[in-house]
Amino acid sequence: MQQIFNFIFKNSNRLLFLLLLCVSLLLTIQSHSYHKSRIISSANFLSGGVYEKINNVNEYLNLKTENDALALENARLKSIVFNTKDTLALQKFEKIKGVEPKDIVVSKVIHNSYNVHENFITLNSGSLQGIKPDMGVINSLGIIGIIDKTSPKYSTVVSILNVKSRINAKIKKSNHFGSLTWNGKSTGFVQLIDVPRLASVRKGDTIVTGGQSVIFPENINIGTVHKVEIDDQTHYYTITVKLFNDMTNLGHVYIIKSKDREELTNLEKREKDE
Repeated sequence: MQQIFNFIFKNSNRLLFLLLLCVSLLLTIQSHSYHKSRIISSANFLSGGVYEKINNVNEYLNLKTENDALALENARLKSIVFNTKDTLALQKFEKIKGVEPKDIVVSKVIHNSYNVHENFITLNSGSLQGIKPDMGVINSLGIIGIIDKTSPKYSTVVSILNVKSRINAKIKKSNHFGSLTWNGKSTGFVQLIDVPRLASVRKGDTIVTGGQSVIFPENINIGTVHKVEIDDQTHYYTITVKLFNDMTNLGHVYIIKSKDREELTNLEKREKDE
């Protein structure tokens, strides 16, 4: 401690000069918008360069190229499983009929929000890859959301963690339907509402996409029943569903092109008009 005091005493003039210099520079920057903007621009340039280098290292360590190749192969195998007839060898797999290899687009999440009430996800695939609004987005664990808007190279997705999201879902073992929503609270749970009270449901039951959806194929995993309550107003079940997906940590996803959606939508519209 005595050495520190001796150092400060011996260099007091220099230290005072440096302190006054820093104060004067700070006052100059704060009082002149041009100087302030230049400093901020320089700081952003430096931090952006650092972040870019860190990202490049992380991608190298995560074997980005190999991950992309595996994702493509996974999509090819998934499409085969979707269309393979039931056999003893494939009894453990979920069967999702009507999905062809050409109807699956592999994409990557480049931005993901999950801490507001209306969350959106950005993908690095767009209209050039045939992506259109109202296409379903899934990954190997379950559903992610629905395509909202597209540009030539990018698209945005209405996340299932969006209070305006409504997706047809059902209890897998009983086929009782409801609407999948989110109450804006936990990122790990969504709610299945409007399920009739005659439905047989228990904690741990699996919730999947329903057959009434024209966006998602039937029986795609969503999560498991965490809690069952009765809505005092509707007298229907409100089921809290624990998601299979960690919506705060998303990588590659699969966009499903629904070839029957337009036909079904037009048919339903015609029935309403008659």
